[in-house]
Amino acid sequence: MSPRSVQLVLHYDGAGFSGWQRQPDARTVQGVLEDGMRRLCQDDVPVLGAGRTDAGVHARGQAAGVRVPARWTAMSLRRALNAVLPDDVWVAEAHEMVPAFHARYSATARRYSYRIGLDEAARSPFRRRWCWPVGRPIDTGLLGAAAAPLVGTHVFRAFAVKGTAPDDDDHACAVRRAEWVIGPSDAVFHVEANRFLHHMVRFLVGTMVEVASGRRPVSDIPTLLAAEANDRTSPPAPPEGLCLERVTYPRELYAEAAA
Repeated sequence: MSPRSVQLVLHYDGAGFSGWQRQPDARTVQGVLEDGMRRLCQDDVPVLGAGRTDAGVHARGQAAGVRVPARWTAMSLRRALNAVLPDDVWVAEAHEMVPAFHARYSATARRYSYRIGLDEAARSPFRRRWCWPVGRPIDTGLLGAAAAPLVGTHVFRAFAVKGTAPDDDDHACAVRRAEWVIGPSDAVFHVEANRFLHHMVRFLVGTMVEVASGRRPVSDIPTLLAAEANDRTSPPAPPEGLCLERVTYPRELYAEAAA
């Protein structure tokens, strides 16, 4: 029988990982998953992620694709994999997909959140692992003003690590949502786009926090969207506050919809 294509929806605490991509001498999310798949299938099974998260970055909706022997259903694979995975990574869902599914190239949207701590208690070890305690006064109204120009299709060359995209890449991203949700003790940036460049969300947050701290004007945001380099962009926010929330795929790639 033909191999079965399965999408895994993953939760993980990024603090214990050196990012997503397998590395020979470091603990990574992909490495842990592929070790688990080898135990279950008695063979090497590549685990392809929708994107690569950096060291310290978390996920509540990372998607990964695997091709497994047909004896595995999506449900049985999820149950067995969760039995062998460590405590800081968990398969929240598993879906059988059509053979054409590709975890990275089939995705139509990705959604991230970034949390900053607004109060002193954000430095508590029970919070700082999942947020950025900024430690200075923030004008939350300016956070919203800084996020507003991001919606739409723009060139985000100023908000990406130089040299990480191919030379012929236009660095254009179509942003569908970019907004801050303000709470009494923290503020969370929600952003969704068709794709993201390397460190893009962290550069955006770092720059917006500088605006909200009074260190640069809000008019810098549209100026940077027109820039050809990132030499005037603020330093990226730390990885701990970033979480990959969801990856979206066309409905017709799900086996149940195609049946």
